Amino acid sequence: KLLDIWHQIGIKEEMQLERMQAVKQHIEAEEGISILQMEKDLRLALDATLKEKNERLEELKQLQQQDEKLCAELFVTPYYIPTGSIPSRLQLEELKEHVRMRSDEKKQRLEVFLKLRNEIRQYNEEIGHTPDSTLEKEALSDDEEPFCLTNKNIEALQTLVNKLQLKKESVISTREALKEKVRLLWNRLRWPVEKQEQCKMNIKGSITQELLRLEELKKENLKGVIGKVRQELDLYWGKCLYSTEQKSAFHPYYDDNFTEDLLNQHDEEVMKMKLLYEKNKALYDGIAKWEATWKQFMELEKKSTNPNRLVNRGGTLLKEERERSKIHKLLTKLGEDLKRSIESWEKEQGCNFLIKGQRFLDYMANQWEQHKLKKEQERVSLFFLKSRQGIGQPASGPTWPPSYGFPDYGGTGKAAPSSRNVCDPNSRFLWL
Repeated sequence: KLLDIWHQIGIKEEMQLERMQAVKQHIEAEEGISILQMEKDLRLALDATLKEKNERLEELKQLQQQDEKLCAELFVTPYYIPTGSIPSRLQLEELKEHVRMRSDEKKQRLEVFLKLRNEIRQYNEEIGHTPDSTLEKEALSDDEEPFCLTNKNIEALQTLVNKLQLKKESVISTREALKEKVRLLWNRLRWPVEKQEQCKMNIKGSITQELLRLEELKKENLKGVIGKVRQELDLYWGKCLYSTEQKSAFHPYYDDNFTEDLLNQHDEEVMKMKLLYEKNKALYDGIAKWEATWKQFMELEKKSTNPNRLVNRGGTLLKEERERSKIHKLLTKLGEDLKRSIESWEKEQGCNFLIKGQRFLDYMANQWEQHKLKKEQERVSLFFLKSRQGIGQPASGPTWPPSYGFPDYGGTGKAAPSSRNVCDPNSRFLWL
């Protein structure tokens, strides 16, 4: 029986021989004992061996239960011991080590899982994400049923966290870009800093909710912003001497459906006009100066027809004539400079330089031509008036008011040397 039990509990043959030899020595050392005593000693040895067997089997049962539970949670293979066999001490130690390793592995995976779950919850709250996969719902569930901590599930949760992080970065980037747009809108509307800061303080909720709020804020401000851009556009149309027909050609200006696309169209038109003005600023400034000087010259010419000015008091008449002569010379010089610049531009571009839909050199020549005709009519009228009054003048014709030379800017209708006679510095693609 001892040999059978020793064999069942996994004692090696060498150990069995040693134990048997120890039993024999014990019996030989006590040759004087009775057979009953010998039987008693053998039974005690048998009971001790049976106790060791049962203890090993009980320990094996407990260790296997722990191992199977851990392996089921971790989805790995349990430690193998043949069913019905009595484990050796070595096998029990190996099983203990296996259970310890699986327990540590579970603890490690659980820490990773809890960390990933917290990150997922945080990202979901920040970006307003709702769990949409079975795995995500199970990971975030508060049910008592444990989450399966397999390597595959842990890797899937890590992938989900990475995706949510990228989504958060994208949302943040979008939010910052939108906030920058709103800041530009604030500046365009000339909102005071205090009002802007107050709006910033009112930013609450998740990033997604903030995006929706900022979008609504942008829509509310579009009408005012487009109005400001249209004022700027009017300014540049005036600087570039646009005609009514040219202004009317920009149809979005008359659109009352205030959208972001409409704002972009206005921004593009303003940018086009800015480029146009900056590119031809010298010409536009020269034209503006010529126009102002022409207006001043016309006022002096108008004074020259007033009979009361002939009453020379304190040399006023002489001063006026000197001023008129000075303005006339300046006007002539400005016109000649413009003529050279515009002709150079027309030659380079191969088309006419148009202002308010008309070639400016023709316009300038027409102004002088009309003024010349008007002066001639005034002289003739004055001559006949004095003739009827018997005052008379030399036969050579009227000489008052004094006349000046009229510059020649090429005459009406003269076109620049080009195969195209209809062109405009305001062309959309001319300077792009």
